[in-house]
Amino acid sequence: MNELIRLRPVVGADLDLLELLYADPEEASEYGFFGYRNPGTLRRGFEKGFLTESGGRLAVVLGDELAGEVSWHAVAQGPGSTSWNIGIGLLAKQRGKGCGTRAQRLLAEYLFSYTQVNRIEAGTEITNLAEQRALEKAGFTREGVLRGSCFRAGAWRDMVSYSILRADVDLDGVK
Repeated sequence: MNELIRLRPVVGADLDLLELLYADPEEASEYGFFGYRNPGTLRRGFEKGFLTESGGRLAVVLGDELAGEVSWHAVAQGPGSTSWNIGIGLLAKQRGKGCGTRAQRLLAEYLFSYTQVNRIEAGTEITNLAEQRALEKAGFTREGVLRGSCFRAGAWRDMVSYSILRADVDLDGVK
């Protein structure tokens, strides 16, 4: 299955399905829906271009079928130091198939291959055990709990922080 999962640039034909991750509470999942947002934001971002120096978004594809998206944005870690913070959204019918693990690992490998950052981080709600397992299987290390750091569905929620360093990834496929 892992060899069937790949990342590619988002194309216009992906937008209808990807918009569901932001506009449909059931499609977005309990952990992915943060309230209704400004309609058209995704399409406006696509028109400007999703791949920039400060972040980006790629489609996750399983076989020939769109499975979701991965994204990243720069985070300042100190004077002159940045890392990437990544996220993932999978369509409901693609969850539980290993797509998240493989897509996040592919994204880390991509970012280490084509950018100069040393650290990639990700966070998830403390009750999202599936995403925690996916990050750990993708090679990320659990760093700790960020108390009360995420507001969703009327409550402040604790998050778990993960990271992977350039030294953790052998881009020749050995590690």
